[in-house]
Amino acid sequence: MATEVVLKVDMMCEGCVGAVKRVLGKMEGVESFDVSLEEQKVTVRGAVTPEAVLEKVAKTGKKTELWSS
Repeated sequence: MATEVVLKVDMMCEGCVGAVKRVLGKMEGVESFDVSLEEQKVTVRGAVTPEAVLEKVAKTGKKTELWSS
C-alpha cells in the first residue's frame, strides 16, 4: 500500500533541491516524489514510513520536519 509523506525542509537553492532528490531517488520503496523550493515542501509517495523518509532527508544536513496540517 502506498503512503504519502509530506515534509518541511529548509532548502535555499537548486543545489539543496538536488541533494534531496538524490537521496530520495536512491531510497527503497519510493515510487514518486515532488520537491518544491518555493514552498519548502517535499512530498514522497510509496511503500515508506514517515520516520524513514524524515531520517533519510535529514541526512542531507537540511533542517527537516514532518509537515503539520
